[in-house]
Amino acid sequence: MSIRKATSTDKNEWVKMRSQLWPDSSHLHPEQIDNYFDNCSNDIVEALLIENQKAQVVGFIELNIRNFAEGSTEFKIPYVEGWFVRNEFRGHGFGKGLMLAAEQWAQDKGFGEIASDTEIDNHTSIAMHNHLGYTEVERVVCFLKKLS
Repeated sequence: MSIRKATSTDKNEWVKMRSQLWPDSSHLHPEQIDNYFDNCSNDIVEALLIENQKAQVVGFIELNIRNFAEGSTEFKIPYVEGWFVRNEFRGHGFGKGLMLAAEQWAQDKGFGEIASDTEIDNHTSIAMHNHLGYTEVERVVCFLKKLS
């Protein structure tokens, strides 16, 4: 298993994985990834990919620096925006490897905390976060109303 920064040659595989994680917004993924490579993404500061021993990309983690995260009093905080391992490779340490690499990235940047979130019914992700030492700090239900 190896972890590396995403490159433009990874775009197609990365789009496929993002579409598995966020199928409702799959039409946006190519542009969002292009924005990352053009250094104009609002959501992704760093993207790491993990490969198996056959050099197949089997997962990714996307990181951002946010101005706020629930439970933190820090002015800026590294945030896991997306964390995904292909179904057939789950349970083999790839997800843990990605999260540990994200934590190291944050520490290397001088941060003392890292935050993440998941959907309230994603029990697998909640269990993984707990297993890796993350503390649940809040549960919210978010609302939006279009005005006119």
